[in-house]
Amino acid sequence: MQRIKPLATILAEGSDGTKGLKRTLGPWSLTAMGIGAIIGTGIFVLTGVASATRAGPAITISFIVAGIVSAFAALCYAEVASKIPIAGSAYTYAYATVGEFLAWVVGWDLILEYALGAATVSIGWAGYFGNFLTAAFGITLPTMWTHNHWDPTPGIMNVPAAAIILVMTALLARGTRESGMVNNIIVTIKIAIVLFFIAVGIGHVNPANFHLPAGPTTGAGGYFPFGWQGVLGGAAFIFFAYIGFDAVSTSAEECKNPGRDLPFGIIMSLAVCTVLYIAVVAILNGMVPFNLLNVASPVAFAVLHVGLPSWMALVISLGAIAGLTTVLLVMMFGQSRVIFAMSRDGLIPQWFAAVHKTWRTPVFSTVFFGIFIATVAGFTPIGVVGSLTNMGTLAAFILTSLAVPVLRAKYPELTSGKGFSVPGGPYLIPIISAVVSFGLMVSLMFGSPSVPGTNIPLPWAGFIVWLLIGMVLYFVYGRRNSTVSTNGKVN
Repeated sequence: MQRIKPLATILAEGSDGTKGLKRTLGPWSLTAMGIGAIIGTGIFVLTGVASATRAGPAITISFIVAGIVSAFAALCYAEVASKIPIAGSAYTYAYATVGEFLAWVVGWDLILEYALGAATVSIGWAGYFGNFLTAAFGITLPTMWTHNHWDPTPGIMNVPAAAIILVMTALLARGTRESGMVNNIIVTIKIAIVLFFIAVGIGHVNPANFHLPAGPTTGAGGYFPFGWQGVLGGAAFIFFAYIGFDAVSTSAEECKNPGRDLPFGIIMSLAVCTVLYIAVVAILNGMVPFNLLNVASPVAFAVLHVGLPSWMALVISLGAIAGLTTVLLVMMFGQSRVIFAMSRDGLIPQWFAAVHKTWRTPVFSTVFFGIFIATVAGFTPIGVVGSLTNMGTLAAFILTSLAVPVLRAKYPELTSGKGFSVPGGPYLIPIISAVVSFGLMVSLMFGSPSVPGTNIPLPWAGFIVWLLIGMVLYFVYGRRNSTVSTNGKVN
């Protein structure tokens, strides 16, 4: 029998004043959290790669397509999060609708996504930080302490990557309100710098760059140098630039008014970031021929390419550092809340659900996984961790989308004016969201590196191995210790 956790039990846990989390977040803090997670690697790194290798100037349309796809998932998250305002995001939604086993699968995938995603971002952060120190102060950090053994330039350990993870861990352990305040400040700086680039760059747009002649590196030339296939390929590639709004839903149990504030934070953060993305990529491709943009820092590169002062590039680099910092903060926040929810349900040891008496945060899980992520960041090359971060997110998108019609059918009382509801009924948008998300999972099989000696794409291989490990843990520990089973609370 599939174990469905009763919704009444889930909601009661969130209202427990001794075991529940402290409600301190309002709508604008949630919006800032979403923006903090979304604007980062996507806008400062992926835009150039996607333009040069996939879509050319039509990358603007790719961002529109990806934004629409993300909006479908965001609407589903907004509905389910507003009606089940409990820590755990897609894991909790699955538990209340499709059952314990699939909930475990989603939770286990989210742990993978947030941990490896944070490690990947921290390695990128370390690179920008090192470049900034060199450009601004002439300080070059020793190679042995900025690279690991498996990097193309071998070292011992990436100390800056591990250090920033530990700083974020301390901040998150101290408190949601405090980390939220820091996130709000950095997000404000980051948006200001993005707007600064838009204001400076728009005057240096050359319309000819939107219609380059055909050539070996420019494809068929024109606005669609690689056709619609390139546009859709670009959309699949930069779709992950939008990942982050789902992290807002992990804070459901810490919202002052989740029924109103969660949908606002999820949808508003996605809308703001979509507009900024489209503006930045349009100006970027107007400033620089797209075939020159396959660089690690395309926004700063564009400023220097058109002859603007080097201090402007330094300002852009500071924006990248700020952007990646807030991505780290939100990803680690989201992971600790998913682990907290799984531990409270007995699927992993109860230590991970321990809440500090004063700070009201899950300190043990935050510190434990902070040390784990810092270790991965310090000793693992970015190419390995970066290729394994996306599968869990898309799996979570699928099950959250499917949770909408199941939730409405199973708990019809929730549809009567409570929280947010997806427009168009319980089936249209959720099914579209699930199908498109699955299509993107399949698309990851193409163009990805393979496991050495095989034709198996690395993202799928890593995903399957992680799932197998998770299944062993579930059947050895989780299923036996589940609170739903031990308390007899099964629908």
